[in-house]
Amino acid sequence: MIKRSREGLDIFSREDLEKIHEATLEVLGKAGVEIKSEKAREIFKKAGVKVKDTRVHLTQKDLDEYLSLAPEKFTLHARNEKNNVEIGGKNTVLAPGYGSPFVMEYPEMNRRPSKYDDYIKFTKLAQASANIDVVGGVLAEPTDIDDDIRHAKMLEAAVKYSDKCLMGSAMGAKKAKESIEMAGIVFESEEFVKNHPVLISLINTNSPLTIDERMSDALMVYSENKQAMVIASLSMTGTTAPTTLPASLVQQNSEILTGIVLTQLINPGTPVIYGSASSVVDLKTADLALGSPETAKMFNGTAQMARYYGVPCRGGGALTDSLFPDAQAGYESMLNIMSAVNNGFNFILHAAGLLENYMSMSYEKFIIDDEICGIVNNLAEGLKVDEDQLAAEEIIKIGPGGNFISTDHTYRHMKDMRVPILSKRERYFSDKDQPETAARASTKYEEILNNFNKPKLKAGILEKLQKYIDRL
Repeated sequence: MIKRSREGLDIFSREDLEKIHEATLEVLGKAGVEIKSEKAREIFKKAGVKVKDTRVHLTQKDLDEYLSLAPEKFTLHARNEKNNVEIGGKNTVLAPGYGSPFVMEYPEMNRRPSKYDDYIKFTKLAQASANIDVVGGVLAEPTDIDDDIRHAKMLEAAVKYSDKCLMGSAMGAKKAKESIEMAGIVFESEEFVKNHPVLISLINTNSPLTIDERMSDALMVYSENKQAMVIASLSMTGTTAPTTLPASLVQQNSEILTGIVLTQLINPGTPVIYGSASSVVDLKTADLALGSPETAKMFNGTAQMARYYGVPCRGGGALTDSLFPDAQAGYESMLNIMSAVNNGFNFILHAAGLLENYMSMSYEKFIIDDEICGIVNNLAEGLKVDEDQLAAEEIIKIGPGGNFISTDHTYRHMKDMRVPILSKRERYFSDKDQPETAARASTKYEEILNNFNKPKLKAGILEKLQKYIDRL
């Protein structure tokens, strides 16, 4: 977990935020957000929210009443309590890539469908990482597992190979309910699960201005059980959203706020995160431009809007348009991770492994991104300033023309510098093998997997999970 020394940078003035908010109210009042689920619409109606046909129209009064019920921060519980994380404030919690149906193989540079074995391997890498806080979810889509049990097998693997925080399925009410029941087995108490957020799930809107039945049904199940959710928009500029960034922010704001209000109508105090995976589209090619500075600006505005409403925020990630774990993937991912942390995001999904606009995962890219996360983590900590750090007496003692190589002060602090897991600081040697970054990352991930030790898990848990899955 990254603990930032500051809240977050701002791209908008207070006046700008007010304009976005007022435009959002206009959209909510005149267009509304279409809610496909009749059950969800009835919840809005019962609370006195305006519902016309299938559209929900929130007002300022509704926002004032229900947004204030969502917590500004909350604790997400892991089966190993040492891995609990607090989401909100100056904390940034990291989760790896999510949802990719392909894996990019190195060095062949061959894209293939991802398998369950890939899911297990990425889970192990996430567990071994000093930076990743949350595993589970759809780390890589296991296309060789039947869809009816895919969510359960992923959660089982996450529990078997990790003791960090978990993600639950958002693929409808049934799979959400099954995720919660499996969590009850893992934590050996349905009551504990009902009273503590142990799962975080991703609820995506369907832009423009729609929440489909599958997502709202999962949202209702998680809300009833007070489990954490990211309510996220994935608006794409010029296609499923207006092409200008402020307009896209207005649209995604309308969608996200409607989803957040629904969670609080169902169960006040349900932990929720204001999320965005909204993307910039290069209209010359009709492809996403995740590595562009416009994407970073989109996320900056998202984080500011979340702070405006007093809820934690999600966005950013090691996002890149590159197909391979190359230099482009590196500089675009660094831009997006550093921007997301500096912008003040509390939860970053897609923090490691992604290539090709969410479409592919890469083992080498995972290691490179883990290095990036470690660098940004170190930078975000800031600097401590005290008598020892200032070392005025030491400077005076050495005086002009001296050196500090053999002083006690240097000896005490010689290990302060972060030790890289991947980067090299060697000189050039013409007669020595000097592999490039991706090759070193390939060696590193294989080393991690070969030396991986499963975290302890109480006897009988896996057997109970397997029996549960067998009944699905």
